[in-house]
Amino acid sequence: MKGLGWGIASLLLVSAAQLLMKWGMTHMPIFSLDQFVFSLVINNLLPFFIVCCGIAGYALSMACWFFALRQMPLNRAYSLLSLSYALVYLGAVCLPWFNENVHWLKSLGALFILFGVWLIHSKPGVHAEK
Repeated sequence: MKGLGWGIASLLLVSAAQLLMKWGMTHMPIFSLDQFVFSLVINNLLPFFIVCCGIAGYALSMACWFFALRQMPLNRAYSLLSLSYALVYLGAVCLPWFNENVHWLKSLGALFILFGVWLIHSKPGVHAEK
């Protein structure tokens, strides 16, 4: 299907962006915007860089999304984005630095999302004659 590659790229980038921003923000000290000074960035260079990479991932994701929308029907393109919920959940429970627990109900929800996207993207069956 035309545009599917762009949609998948957008999905992967937005999911990675979420995970990067979560990691970066959990490793930064708590601060308010009026306390945002150059020394805060210098003392927390790696987390700040990771958050910036997450923001860049969002920007690249949006660019891929524009190309996907040009070539795919909206109902199919938009359903791909819902896969990010399942991917982020999977990343959060599988990657050790997030230390999030697997819960059967959340896992079932992720499976329902996968099943729903599969239904939307599956080819229509034999139509009944009118």
